[in-house]
Amino acid sequence: MAIKVITPGLSTTVQDLGRPGYYHLGFPEGGGMDRFATMVANLLVGNPEGAALLEATFMGPELEFTAPAVIAITGGELPPKLNGVEQSTWESFAVKAGDRLSFGFLKGGARAYIAVSGGIDVPVVLGSRSTYVLGALGGYQGRAIKAGDELPVGQGAGTPGRSLPVALRRPEATEIELRMLPGLYWHRITEAAGARFFEDVWKVAPEADRIGYRFRGGHPLEFVEREQPFGAGSDPSNIVDACYPYGSIQVPSGTEPIVLHRDAVSGGGYMMLGAVISADMDVIAQLQPHRPAQFVPVTLDQALVARADNGALFAAARAHLAG
Repeated sequence: MAIKVITPGLSTTVQDLGRPGYYHLGFPEGGGMDRFATMVANLLVGNPEGAALLEATFMGPELEFTAPAVIAITGGELPPKLNGVEQSTWESFAVKAGDRLSFGFLKGGARAYIAVSGGIDVPVVLGSRSTYVLGALGGYQGRAIKAGDELPVGQGAGTPGRSLPVALRRPEATEIELRMLPGLYWHRITEAAGARFFEDVWKVAPEADRIGYRFRGGHPLEFVEREQPFGAGSDPSNIVDACYPYGSIQVPSGTEPIVLHRDAVSGGGYMMLGAVISADMDVIAQLQPHRPAQFVPVTLDQALVARADNGALFAAARAHLAG
């Protein structure tokens, strides 16, 4: 079976749960930016939770199926239409050969996940089928899909009509608070600048993608004066070089924080204020441009509690869908 791409949407790529273990070689973990939506979409159609699916950003593709299958759409509220008839999200439904899947206008969130029974059967590269566009690696020919592509699908049998109740989904917050651990370079800014950073309301900039989310609207940071060390650049936010943790926050020139996401490079010469905790990275994946947000400091113990709570949400979804 194959899926024919009629129109590709704005940016639609093959993703799974990523390729851990190669970050030290410069290959990010990658995979679906919204891990929860990725997992649930696959489980709804009877796939392993790490099977390959499609991640559509802001605008959905139009696809034609060449054989019967079961599909599901999760994540951002991008209303799916089967042959022009609107279908439910977070619920599996059957398609026949010749059916066309399209999407309406985005109603909420930023990224939708389209799973098909059997999974997208592209080659495994470094243990994953996920697309790393910056490195032209994995996915379908190392790039976003294009009109005319035919995406191979593996063997699988799903059950239509399976759904995840609203109570087991991550609730959409009206006010976005991104919890972060202040990092090794926090001492590079003044105490007053640090306080303002947390007081300010920031807005997602249009430059928000799989590599990183940029934020604007807050006060510029004030740096503690120092003589730049040999090998660092002239920008006050420059350092000689360091590894970049997933979720770390750079502030080039002290003006616009950038939260590094799934496809970010593994190191470079900007200091990091800290890192957004893993439990909130799915939240960032669904933020639209101009959405206001605040950064909130937490302790390591609080971050670990949040991670446990997030794991419990995943476990509850798995348990429901397993039943």
